[in-house]
Amino acid sequence: MFRGQGQKLALCFLALDLGVTACWWIGAYTLRFFSGLVDAPLGIPPFELCVRALPSILLLAAVAFYVSGLYDLHRLRTAGAELGSLLKGNALLFLLLVTLTFYKRDPYESRLALGIFVTANALTLMAARRAAWAVIHRMRRIGFNPTGAIIVGSGRTAQRLARTLERNAWTGLRVLGFVDDRPQRTIHGTPVLGPIASLAEIVERTGASYVFVALPLEKYATLRRVVRQLNDCCVDLRLVPDVPHLPIRTLTVSELDGLPIISLRANPHEGLNLLIKRAIDIVVASTAVVLLSPLMLAIALAIKLTSKGPVLYRQERASVGGKRFQILKFRTMVVDAEKHTGAVWAVPNDPRVTPIGRFLRRTSLDELPQLFNVLKGDMSIVGPRPERPVLIERFKDTIPNYMLRHTVKAGITGWAQVNGWRGNTSLRKRVQYDLYYITHWSVWLDLQIMIMTLFRGMRHKNAY
Repeated sequence: MFRGQGQKLALCFLALDLGVTACWWIGAYTLRFFSGLVDAPLGIPPFELCVRALPSILLLAAVAFYVSGLYDLHRLRTAGAELGSLLKGNALLFLLLVTLTFYKRDPYESRLALGIFVTANALTLMAARRAAWAVIHRMRRIGFNPTGAIIVGSGRTAQRLARTLERNAWTGLRVLGFVDDRPQRTIHGTPVLGPIASLAEIVERTGASYVFVALPLEKYATLRRVVRQLNDCCVDLRLVPDVPHLPIRTLTVSELDGLPIISLRANPHEGLNLLIKRAIDIVVASTAVVLLSPLMLAIALAIKLTSKGPVLYRQERASVGGKRFQILKFRTMVVDAEKHTGAVWAVPNDPRVTPIGRFLRRTSLDELPQLFNVLKGDMSIVGPRPERPVLIERFKDTIPNYMLRHTVKAGITGWAQVNGWRGNTSLRKRVQYDLYYITHWSVWLDLQIMIMTLFRGMRHKNAY
């Protein structure tokens, strides 16, 4: 049922999952009929019926959790992957229970108790598993139950992998050394154990459980030799693609009729994710407009009383797909500020900036009208800052991967801004942070950026 290396751990998790499930099957019955929160007009079914159904429930739970991949355990599994399996497992369990109840016409039938059971069971399993993994990861960090890993290759990708495994000590993976045909003894303190022709002997001698193939693209023909060498070795073999230098957004693997296909540009901002992000934008922007409307009215009055010209400033910017729109800001400069300079960024003590404008720019309050851009759909709350088309033409040929910023909707705040890359700072760094955001996007990352914006994204020394 389970793979060799993770068998004991998988059995422990199975026992944990079934224990939690059994407790909540009984607990749901108790809460439904004895908590006093909800009446039972049809009477209270005998407790014996609840207990009698428990073996069937545990059997269905074991099947549902196994089919959902909850026991496909390995040292590189992430919390997100496990959460997805947990949700699928509990959804499948719910469907199996409904089917079983209908088929057996069980006298113990309570929709409310079933709802309590499925919901509480899923939440408790999440908490229990996170707590269990926290203990396991802590023990691995201090050296308990380490597992040896060998890296085939010694180039850039192999060295990056070695550093990554070293940083993520929670995996318990310890790099024993590199295997490469180049005559070297050590690389940054890590030994080169021998040539690829001796890989099988090296694995047997070191007792390694994991072999990572991290060869440069031009040496991928060597992969066949590696696989042939390990035909008789019981190791977990994994391929680390040599793609960091390519302009990728994210890396996903799919399968078509048995043929594995690697996508280098799968966009996480699509499908249901796009709808969720839009819903969050509308809720946050609407709430912010209501709460901040007195402040925005006060700013508008201050601008009108201290300088000539309109309160709002409109400027053409580009968002997702290069689509152009009119961004809204509180006016912070004199009218026709770029008449003689053209499209340029503000500089320290810029004479074009009004006194009230200097304060607004320092505190980012001039950006508040962009909440209406968000409600209109031109922008998002979080995303790469939109740039002017004339500057985009200047940067796209000089800044690597600059145009990938336009694969998502522009934002009021972003990962680059909350990490200090705004105003007169390195544009290359800003693009790097924007691409990191695009690649690693999640709802939680958006919420993290929003919170960080409140504490360190509003004021910045380079906001002139």
